[in-house]
Amino acid sequence: MGVAVSGWPLARAVSKRGQLGVVSGTGLDAVFARRLQLGDVGGFMRLGLDAFPIPEIAERVWSRYFVEGGKRPGALFKSKPVPSLHPSRALTDLTVVASFVEVFLAKHGHSGLVGINLLEKIQLPTLPALFGAMLAGVDVVLMGAGIPRAIPGALDKMAALEPTELRIDVVDALPEEVFTSKFDPREYCPDSNPLQRPKFFAIIASSTLAQTLVKRSTGRVDGFVVEGPTAGGHNAPPRGKGELSEKGEPVYGPRDVPDLEAIRELGLPFWMAGSYGSAEGLREAEEAGAQGIQVGTAFAFCEESGIDAEIKAQVVQGALDGTLHVRTDARASSTGFPFKLVELPGTLSDKRVYEQRERICDLGFLRQAYRKPDGTVGFRCSAEPGEEFVEKGGDPEAVAGRLCLCNGLLATAGFAQRRKDGSVEPPIVTAGDDVANLGRFLRPGQTSYTADDVLDSLLGG
Repeated sequence: MGVAVSGWPLARAVSKRGQLGVVSGTGLDAVFARRLQLGDVGGFMRLGLDAFPIPEIAERVWSRYFVEGGKRPGALFKSKPVPSLHPSRALTDLTVVASFVEVFLAKHGHSGLVGINLLEKIQLPTLPALFGAMLAGVDVVLMGAGIPRAIPGALDKMAALEPTELRIDVVDALPEEVFTSKFDPREYCPDSNPLQRPKFFAIIASSTLAQTLVKRSTGRVDGFVVEGPTAGGHNAPPRGKGELSEKGEPVYGPRDVPDLEAIRELGLPFWMAGSYGSAEGLREAEEAGAQGIQVGTAFAFCEESGIDAEIKAQVVQGALDGTLHVRTDARASSTGFPFKLVELPGTLSDKRVYEQRERICDLGFLRQAYRKPDGTVGFRCSAEPGEEFVEKGGDPEAVAGRLCLCNGLLATAGFAQRRKDGSVEPPIVTAGDDVANLGRFLRPGQTSYTADDVLDSLLGG
């Protein structure tokens, strides 16, 4: 869920109840670095770092980013390197450590299962992020927003501590050109003992994609999350002609309804997602042959989630009084995938806020790799300054309406960057259509709810 929304406190709370708690792996290096710069409130990052198997690496990361007592309110967050095809050792260390600590804390003090969710569209940090999670004993890897055929094989290799490569999608690459990111697990495993290979669940929107992954993945696929277009975050594009409704939203039709019979025939467990976050939704999913449901929106606004407390209160109140609106924006994400936006004043869903923000790309998670005329790889993002994007060969038509999800989602979780002119990055709030029903989790007289409240409602107490 977003960036740091499904963080270790939420995943731990869910896992302790016997369910699969999942941490978001998106942008964890930035989240971890900013937590340290805020003074490591509660000392939890230090706890995780103390458990990291190579103390000297943990100490280098700590020394680089930790600020005793937290940075002063008007200070900027110290920048971290942006992802690249050949990252510095410092960035790789930070990515491995951040992922390890997140999973370690989610699993700390209990025996429940914990997963990590990554986006196929964000390829460059994938290998070190996965390996850091594996070092901490992650049980499941979930991945969507693309076709993650190479991930099962990468998990096999890293579990065996073998050097691993991941092919990177590069626009305009010649047919014979192959670009890869590389990672050597042996640099982080001093005892050389093989690791547990986590299960791999692909997040899909169609039976065709499920069949492709089963037949053509580089290793074993263990299950699927079947996600519909009412889910929050990125949605799969419609399979039709790309028409937009009167409100400018993508139009989904019968072709976008997954063929559950074909998925059942694959013989692998699957979970339903997208407006299934209720006891009734759970029963419906189980009656369709699913193991259960994936729940995002309901947990996103509970007390344990990473969303800023004021934003959570605003969304819950909007759900209660019926004033909350969610739109599926076809242009918001630079990935080209539709993206769900909760329309809230003061966020990037507000046209005035969008127009006032100076476009900048300084985190780079969603940048697109492209081949330069000299054969090297460059990076561009349609949410960066338009003239820069076009100078790099980007399509001018792709610029309008793009939002900086990287900075916006960090701001939503309380890690907004302050700019030199004094401005602060505005947040972006995403949720599924089921956000209108958050009131079902509130106890009488309460204005907020916990992860336990959600689980009690889903599981019938």
